[in-house]
Amino acid sequence: MDNKMSFDERYNVVGTKDTSYDGTFFTAVKTTGIFCHPSCRARIPKVENVIFYDTIEEALQNGFRPCKVCKPMEKIGETPIYIKNIIAELQENPHKKISDELLKSKGIEPHTIRRWFKKNYNITFHSFQRMLRINYAFTNIKNGNSITHSAYESGYESLSGFNESYRSLFGESASKSKNRNVINVLRFSSPIGSIIACATEKGLCFLGFIGQKRIEKQFGEIQKQFNAIILPGKNEHLTKVKKEITEYFEGERTVFSILLDIVGTDFRKKVWNELLSIPYGKTVSYKEQAIAINNIKAVRAVASANGANKISIIIPCHRVIGSNGTLTGYAGGLHKKSWLLNFEKSNSNQLQKTLDL
Repeated sequence: MDNKMSFDERYNVVGTKDTSYDGTFFTAVKTTGIFCHPSCRARIPKVENVIFYDTIEEALQNGFRPCKVCKPMEKIGETPIYIKNIIAELQENPHKKISDELLKSKGIEPHTIRRWFKKNYNITFHSFQRMLRINYAFTNIKNGNSITHSAYESGYESLSGFNESYRSLFGESASKSKNRNVINVLRFSSPIGSIIACATEKGLCFLGFIGQKRIEKQFGEIQKQFNAIILPGKNEHLTKVKKEITEYFEGERTVFSILLDIVGTDFRKKVWNELLSIPYGKTVSYKEQAIAINNIKAVRAVASANGANKISIIIPCHRVIGSNGTLTGYAGGLHKKSWLLNFEKSNSNQLQKTLDL
C-alpha cells in the first residue's frame, strides 16, 4: 500500500513553517522553476503552479533549481563547520572558556553562535560550556577526586561558583550526588530532520527527532530511570550511532550493531525485542506482533509498548501498521513514518535487484 501524503495534504503544509515535514517531500513551483522545503518562508504558490517531488533528485531531473532562501540541497540540521570545530575544542578542553572576544578573534560573530545553540539545543552557548565543565567535574568526583580539586580543574575560579552551577543542574550539591549518573547527548542531521541521541556508558538509551511529541517527558523518564542527568559530552556509543544512522539514510545499512541500554517491564522488552526481528523493508500489524509474542489478546498493550519505545529507527516501531494497512501513531509524525517505510521499501527493492544481477 502506498502511504504517501496526498497532494492536498502536502499543499496544506506548505507555508506553515512547520520544519518537521522538511525532507519528506519538496515543493516545486512551475512559474519560478524553483523547488523548496515545505517550511520555506517564501510566498505560498498558487495550487495550480505546484508539483510535489519525493526527492531532490526528482526535482533536479525535471529542471527545477534549489531555492536560495530555504536551501533544500543542504542537509537538514547540519552543524556548520565552525561550530563543529568549537564543540570539538570544548570537548577536548572542557575547562576552557570561550569568550566573545575569543570568538571574534576566530572570525565568528558571538550573536550568531548564541542563536544557533538556542535554536538547535534550546540552551545558550554559555550554558553549553557550563554543562561540559560540570560533566568533566562530575566524572572527576566519581573517580575519587575531591570536590575542590574537580571544581578548579574544570575551570571554575571559585568553589562557590562551582557549587551554584552544579546545584542548578543536578538539583543537589556535589557531595550528595556521587551516586548519580550522566547520560550524554548528541544532535546530528538527517534527510528528514535533526536527530537527537542519548547514551549511557553501557549503550544508547534514546534516539528520536528533535521536535517530536513527548520528547521532554521522555527525557524526564530517562533521567529518572537511570538516576542521571542529561549533559553534552563524549561517548563512544553516540559516535557509533551517528555513523550507523548516517549509513542507514545513505542506503548502506539495514541492520544495526550499536549497543542498547533500555529500561522497561519484561512485557515491553519482549515487545521491543520482537520489533527488532521485523526485516528491513517489511511491515507487520499490531495483531501479528501480538501473535509473534504468543499473546493474541495483548494487541492494545503491544501498541502501547510500541508507543513507549524511546529508540526510533533502530528499534523499528515504524514498521508496525494497522491491520487494514493504514499508518497509525508515530512520535516523529505519520509523515516521517511514511517516509521511512517508503525509503526502506525502495532501497530494499534496489538491493534485491543488485543481488539478482
